[in-house]
Amino acid sequence: MKKLLFVFLVLMASTGFATRILIPMDESQKNHMKSYGIAYWVLEHEVDVEWLLNYKGGSFMTPYSKDIENECVIRGVSFIVIPEAQATAIRVEISNPEINMEVVKLEKAPKIAVYSPKGKQPWDDAVTLVLTYSEIPYTTIYDDEIIRGDLHLYDWLHLHHEDFTGQYGKFFGAYRNAPWYRKQVEEFEETASRLGFSKVSELKLGVALKIKDYVAGGGFVFTMCSGTDSYDIALSAEEVDICETMFDGDPADPQAQQKIDFARTFAFRNFTLSRNPMEYEFSNIDATPIHVRTPENIDYFTLFDYSAKWDPVPTMLTQNHETRIKGFMGQTTAFHKKFIKPEVLILGENKSLNSAKYIHGKFGKGQWTFYGGHDPEDYQHFVGDPPTDLDLHPNSPGYRLILNNVLFPAARKKKQKT
Repeated sequence: MKKLLFVFLVLMASTGFATRILIPMDESQKNHMKSYGIAYWVLEHEVDVEWLLNYKGGSFMTPYSKDIENECVIRGVSFIVIPEAQATAIRVEISNPEINMEVVKLEKAPKIAVYSPKGKQPWDDAVTLVLTYSEIPYTTIYDDEIIRGDLHLYDWLHLHHEDFTGQYGKFFGAYRNAPWYRKQVEEFEETASRLGFSKVSELKLGVALKIKDYVAGGGFVFTMCSGTDSYDIALSAEEVDICETMFDGDPADPQAQQKIDFARTFAFRNFTLSRNPMEYEFSNIDATPIHVRTPENIDYFTLFDYSAKWDPVPTMLTQNHETRIKGFMGQTTAFHKKFIKPEVLILGENKSLNSAKYIHGKFGKGQWTFYGGHDPEDYQHFVGDPPTDLDLHPNSPGYRLILNNVLFPAARKKKQKT
């Protein structure tokens, strides 16, 4: 009843003088992160939102209602109340074929799931931090729910800091005696046995394949840091044992490198596995070594400028008030471009290092996005470090890229031009 009343009030307000709320997303916006939360909140009340691609940093425009206005004030989001005539003028400006802008209608609040262990981990996750800060609701799921077949309940899935190869994050060398590491091994082994898998690596592969089916059926997957390359590596090694004895109780296949199948992956090909169990690395996909040698004050990546009218999907994913964004490290910091499949879209790159930070692609009816690095506002985040306080970074361009992905499934399906 409350939702119906909200919609009624919005429709009634459209007959008055002040009929639209414009939420600018350029440098004038006080809180970019919470602006996405406002857009999501409006969608939850079954009211459409117009996403004005490349207009003032990718602004949002909604019908006017006092409730929306009050919510912007409460959350500290900058907004402007404009008459319908001005809103029409904005749309006319955007429609000019010579201007790289477009209007995308957001129609449905996507149901969001985060694949993450239920227990506390010795690291935080940028996606859950920004979802919480932006007041965008999500459900935490893990192996049980995915193996059970629950993914169809969600429109968008984030893969928390994860190792899909079954090698426990390659933390063995540094943390094998740490209580949290031993507890994780114990919990993973119990889960694998309970769900009918003989090894943790087989459980994680089973999860990876369920996720692959989810994307093929039309799902959206977003992941960062080691959830990117470890996922593709697990897919490539579907029929190969790449885990050494300390991970799964028996030696890895000595011919593992020759047997992996790059045709099974989303993003990467022709990479070489890291066979050393003591090395904190999965393969040579990861560009961390070259970024480590790059001074922090010059480690930046640049967003590509796509055509909003011809390529609305990558344009949505790169909406920002800045195009040059400071880099940040992670177990997987970025991706060597020579290992990226040719059909994959590179959304952000460090050209001087020939590395890609932010990539996107399609699989079946769905789409996926990989974003290198751990925390966009903590250049080198270590195990055990405290989580980032986003009250200190309400306008973070690095975090904005995450939230672009969160809203992406809300967009009305629009046939891509070819």
